[in-house]
Parts: sequence; C-alpha cells; structure tokens
Amino acid sequence: MLPIHKNFSFHRACRWLASPWLIGSASAVAAVTFSATMNYLLLQRVSAADAVLQTPAAIARLEVSTGEESAPGIPTIKIIGTEGRRQLIVTGFPAAGVVAIPRDLTREVHYSVEPATIATVNSLGVVVPQADGLGRLTVSVQGAEPVNVPLIVERFGNDPPIDFASQIVPIFTKHACNSGGCHGKSGGQNGFRLSLLGFEPGEDYEHLTKEARGRRLLVAAPEESLLLTKASAATPHGGGRLIEKGSPSYALINRWIAEGASPSDPNARRVIGIDAYPLIRVMHPSSHQQVRVMAHYSDGSNEDVTPMAQYEVNAPELAAVDKSGLVTAVERGVGPQRSGTAALMVRYQSQVAVFRATIPLDSPLVKLPSADAFVKNFIDRHVLDNLVSLGLPPSIPCDDATFLRRVSLDIVGRIPTLDESRMFLADADPTKREKAIDRLLESPEYADYFANKWSSILRNKRTDDALHRRGSYSFHAWIRKSMLENKPYNEFVRDILTATGEAGSHPPVIWYRQVTDANQQVEDSSQLFLGLRLQCARCHHHPFEKWSSEDYYQLSAFFSRVGRKKGLQPGEDRLFHDRGTPQANGPKGVVKAAVLGSPPTEIAADQDPRQVLLDWMTAADNPYFARSLVNRYWKHFFSRGLVEPEDDMRLTNPPTNPALLDALAKHFVEHGYDLKDIIRTICRSATYQLSAEPNELNAEDRQSFSRFYPRRLPAEVALDSIDTLAGKSTGFSGTLGGTRAVQLPDSNFNNYFLTVFGRPNGDSACECERVSDANLAQSLHLINSTDILGKLTGNDGRAFRLANEKERDVKQKISELYLVAFSREPTAEETSLIETYLVAHAENVAGAYEDLIWSLLNTKEFLFNH
Repeated sequence: MLPIHKNFSFHRACRWLASPWLIGSASAVAAVTFSATMNYLLLQRVSAADAVLQTPAAIARLEVSTGEESAPGIPTIKIIGTEGRRQLIVTGFPAAGVVAIPRDLTREVHYSVEPATIATVNSLGVVVPQADGLGRLTVSVQGAEPVNVPLIVERFGNDPPIDFASQIVPIFTKHACNSGGCHGKSGGQNGFRLSLLGFEPGEDYEHLTKEARGRRLLVAAPEESLLLTKASAATPHGGGRLIEKGSPSYALINRWIAEGASPSDPNARRVIGIDAYPLIRVMHPSSHQQVRVMAHYSDGSNEDVTPMAQYEVNAPELAAVDKSGLVTAVERGVGPQRSGTAALMVRYQSQVAVFRATIPLDSPLVKLPSADAFVKNFIDRHVLDNLVSLGLPPSIPCDDATFLRRVSLDIVGRIPTLDESRMFLADADPTKREKAIDRLLESPEYADYFANKWSSILRNKRTDDALHRRGSYSFHAWIRKSMLENKPYNEFVRDILTATGEAGSHPPVIWYRQVTDANQQVEDSSQLFLGLRLQCARCHHHPFEKWSSEDYYQLSAFFSRVGRKKGLQPGEDRLFHDRGTPQANGPKGVVKAAVLGSPPTEIAADQDPRQVLLDWMTAADNPYFARSLVNRYWKHFFSRGLVEPEDDMRLTNPPTNPALLDALAKHFVEHGYDLKDIIRTICRSATYQLSAEPNELNAEDRQSFSRFYPRRLPAEVALDSIDTLAGKSTGFSGTLGGTRAVQLPDSNFNNYFLTVFGRPNGDSACECERVSDANLAQSLHLINSTDILGKLTGNDGRAFRLANEKERDVKQKISELYLVAFSREPTAEETSLIETYLVAHAENVAGAYEDLIWSLLNTKEFLFNH
C-alpha cells in the first residue's frame, strides 16, 4: 500500500474531521478525511443599535431581598442572637426599555443603618448584629431610589446553649473535616474518626468526647482543646489551618466547649429543608451573583446559613463559586467563548438546593431563526427558546446523505445499504425523511439494535455457558420481541420487575439471576427505571440528594418477599412470591416498605409488594419514571442527556433544558409509553436534523444542542459497518452465518474487535460500562491487524469483486464505495484522485481497491456518526 492520503480533499460537511482518525505510517494509506471551507453563515449579525449592551447599563431601580417579608413584596430583617446573620441580595435593574440584564450589586451598593449601634453591614453584604433594637437599613446606589428595610435585632448577648448537631457538626462539614478524604472516610484519619458529612452526630460526639483520653475537648480551658488547636494549626495538623482563630466558627466551637460540650438535645429543632436564592439568574461573562441559603426548621423557624453551606458548580468551564456562595461567570477572553447553564449545588446538613446560572454568549446579538422557520415539533420550540436565551445560533440542517446515515445508525444500528442510499438521495418527496424514520422503526433490525442496548444494561449474560445459555438467549429473545411488538414501556418494566416462574416460560426472571439480593435489586431498578443512583444511601445519607438510608431500605423492602427455589432446568431458579410482611433490616432497625417521599405502605401478606411498587413507578404522575426513559433515549440520539449522566437525575444535577425534559415526559405518558413514538418524535425534530458542522458561535456548545454532537460508532455497529463495506461477515461461534454483532444475545462471544472497541460486559446497570473513547489499541487494530486485513483480501470480498467486475466503469465503482461508506457521492476531486491511483496500480487492481476500502474505513467520517 502506498501513501495517497495527502492528496485527498476534505468534504464540506465534515470539517469537524480536521484531524484524521489515524496517523498513517510510511507503508500504509492513512485515513481519508473529507472537508472543505465552509462558505456560508447561518445567521447574520444585526445592527449595532440592536446589539446586547457590552458595558453595564445605568441602574434605575434597586430590588433588595432579605429572605423574609412583612407583606408580599415588602422586605424586612429580623436577627435573633449574637451569631445571627443575614445575607442581603441586591439586584440592579436598568430603566424601562433598556436592553440589559439585571445584575447583582450586593457588594457594590452603599449600606447605612439607623441607629448605627444595632448592626453593621460587611463587605459581603451581610448584616451583622451589634445590639438589640429597632432600626432601618438603607440601600442606595447612584441613579436609583434608595430602598429602606425595617431591621429588628433581638436577644443579642442572650443566646441559648449551643446544640452540637445543628451548630457544631455543620462547621466540620463546611471545612471538610468529615469529608471522605479526611476524618469522614471509613476508619477515620490519624486516629480520629467522624461520620461522613456529619450524618451521624451521635457518633461524632462519642468520638470527640471519649477518645484520645479526652484531650480533644478541655472544658476548663477551651482554647487548649485539641479540636481547636489542630483546626487553627496552633498544634501541627496534617490538614493545615482550617479555621482562623477569632473567626465565627472558632468562636462557636470555643463557646460550646466552655458551656460544657453538651451532646445534642434530642428535642432541639432540626433542619427540614433549605432554599437557595435566587433560583436562577442570567449572568454575563465576568459577572457575579451572590447566593443566599435559608434553612427551615422543624419548629417553623428560619435561619440564614449561607456562610455554613457547601457549594459546588457542575460546569466549571462556565462558572466558579467561593466559600461564601459568590458565583462568578467565566471571564471575557479566557478560553473559547462558551454559553450554557451552570448549576450550583448547595448543601447544608442533609438538605440540598440548586441555583442555576444561565450564561449567554458575550457577543453582539445574532438573528436566530424564527419559530416558523425552525420548529417542526414541540422539541424544537423548547430548544429554540433555550438558544434564544443564550444568544446561541443553531447550525444549518444536515444534508440528506448525512441524515440517512445518522438515522440508520441510531435506529437500526447499521449504515444504509447501497440501494437505500441511492433511492433516498434520488427521492424528491419532501416527506422522505419522515418516511425513512417510519420504515426503519418497523424493520426487524430496530428490534435487534434496541434489544442489544437493553440486554446489556439489564445484565443479561452467561456466567456459565452450559447452565445459562438457555435462560440468557430466551431473555434476549423476549426483549427483542417486546421491542418488535412495541410493548408499552410501563408494561415492559412491570414484566421485568414483577417476574415470577422460570426462564423457559417467563424469561424476565433472568434479571434476578444477575441481580441477586434486595439491595442490588433496588439499586439497579432505581438507576435503570427511575434515573436515581441510590447506592450511597445504602450506608449513609446520600451526599448529593435528600434520600436517607431509611428511604433506601424502605424501597428495598418491596423486594424482600422474592422467593427462590430450584427450577426444572439445571442452573436456573424458580422465582415466587414468598407470603409475608415486606420489610428490610436498615442500619437503625427494621423498616416497612415505602415508596420514595411517602410514609410506609400497608401491604397484605398475600399481595406481591413488587406490584405495589410498580403501581407507583408507572403512575402517570410519578416524577421519575417517564423522565428517566426520555432522558435515556435523548442521550441515545444526541450523545448526551438533558441530564448527564443519564441515570443520575438528582435535584443537584438539573437538566440543561428543564422545560424540554418535562414536555418529553408528558408526551411519553400521554402517548401510552410508546417507545417507537418517542423515537419518531425525536428523529423528526429539526434539532435532531441539525448539522454537526459548527457555525462561528456554537463550536464550544456541549449542552444546548445547537448542533449535532458527533460520536464514535458503538463497537458492535462499527464491526458490522466494516463488514458491510468490506463485503465480508464476521463469524461468531454458535450462531447462524450472517449474524450481525448487534444481534448477539449477550457479551459472551469472544471477539477482539468488540472488546477493544468497548463492548460492555453486562456487569452493570450503567450505560457508562460501554467505552466510547478512542485509544491506541483501536488504531493499531484498524491499521494492521490480521482481522481487518482478512476482511479486505481474498476472492470473496468487495475489493476482489470490484476489481474483476467488467460491466461498470471505475466511476460507478467509486460511487458504490462512497455510497456504502458515507451514503454520499464522492466529489469530483475525490473521484479524480482515486482514478489516478487505480491507473497507477493497474498491475494489482484488487490490491488498489483493498487500499481504498482500508482508507475509507479508517476515516472519522466512517467511524463516527455525524
């Protein structure tokens, strides 16, 4: 083979392929890549008069939020005790008619207190009490009417005793003392152990007071306590200085020890929820937004806990946050321009909340397409609304060849046939795309491909071929039949989770073969069908969610009455409902079955509790079931979910487009949980049919779906596609000839290509088990493996047939290769180059065609769905 790749041009639709999949060697034809200079702009810039203001607009009105109101819209402040604080949020608004985003002025305005003796306002915009009294806080800025807020300070210097659980433990959490990397890890650190994130205050108190010979707390000399000297680095501490001497945290711990270091009061108020304010804001690059956190207690009281809350941003490329809750959007000019939504996770004790920052492009406003021009269905309306809010223009629609290849790969897991490509490209019917989607959905290959997807995450695999072959094959066949018949998704899930009997008559019982105990069953079923990862709650309160260990074991109890006995077939169990009360042994005792967020459910002993669980899961108003499925399928077609990861749908991991996720779930329920319908709806949208080619503004978009995100073909699809292009099928032991990789019933078919390209083993309910990243082993396999070489050579492949076929000319043969590989015709330049290469190697035409096919299958255009 000779290097011919330098002469190949780039196809206009694939400029994103700028770097080849492989670096060719001196003796190998390197990857053929195709692109051309894009000579269009989808959107024209509007005049400067209509542009977004690049400098802050003059402030005409102030709005002050204090966290409480004396009447609707009338803020007030009431601070109780010496430690009481109140974080102000001050927002500045431009004059009516001025195009500008309201901005946070919390740290820029002037504050004054009358009388000045009762409180001060620090540089962070925090009201700090000084003495009891009634007064007024005035907030002012140039150009706006001052805002006056009534202020009350009570019980200054007359604080109640400090409660260990609600006041001291949060200090440990804020300063990461009880994190998994410090004293909160299993076994603790350096002889000192705390419960992870403070979820077990009773245990923490025991460790503090009864270990280390009592030296951690010295009531007679609080400042000599190891707890304070270590934390303030007065005594050498491996974690360094965590608390400054004289800081509020230091003072609070010091006072607690001086008061006698009492344990938690079992009757003391407890946090039952928190709120973050504001909930959402639009932020320009380099701008700031202060967030306030209010805790709500069991006694009906509220408290500002902003300084003690923990903060984490899910999109550090868009925004950052400091310990005080100040969110900062990325600076102008730092890295490529990005836009999108960043979610700030706020955690205080066992409660969580979220603030969302929408960050538009910091560029002159562009003319986005009108709804009439862009919208094909409700998906596009929600996507366009989001793009408008971000000032982010979508790419142009993809061409017919790209669409056919994309939708074929996504629905049936294969590249289009030669005849399909020719007919589709020649068809002038304006509805041909819709018809292609319908045709693919009704083909048996759709069932093959989606059975492959579901079989893997349902853990259908043989751990013992002799004993498990019958069950695994029957479960795969059942899944495929369900897809082919378009069984409603709610029925599909119910059939699996409530399965009884043996694999021969009830194949879904195979799920219980791999997922053997109630804990695994609740974890897999929640992750698969509710989009909730509850594994953390097995041992402790979920660190990023509201779910406790009690919630976990109450849900687990629904699987507690699954009985097993030996089946008729060797190696297979028979499942049955074991009569009795559904309950589980939690860390604090026996708990009864209860669905998430509800009290325990009364279930008769002769009633299978799994049926009760499924009644709740599949109810139309279940907040997780439908959303989980549509998010999973959205990721299948768009490379990332509206919530990412697709099975981690926590409050603290919100969707990038909440309205779209809600609309998809509502549509799914209203259409009877029809899987084909949701696929059809997605694929018919203009959003799905956008080009992968970025325009000048959306190249950095990773979450708003302003363009199609290219992705590498899954292992099975890549192998089948190579077989199709080479004209040879891969043989799999124990299967009929011509069986495609996507048709295999499980992963227990040895094939190096499938392994190295990331086929999942079926060991997890997470789709992340499928590896999509490129690596050196893949490149080497495609370059020079005997497996690939064997597909190209010999007298039974496409290369030999093309070399020996006399009825067609060279141009027709080149066209065939391009239509099979890319579903498009070659450009004139590509045709000319290949013709020249074939003439130069006329003494070995078959070898020249082998070179050409090898080059085509090594391109990104071939190996990626775009």
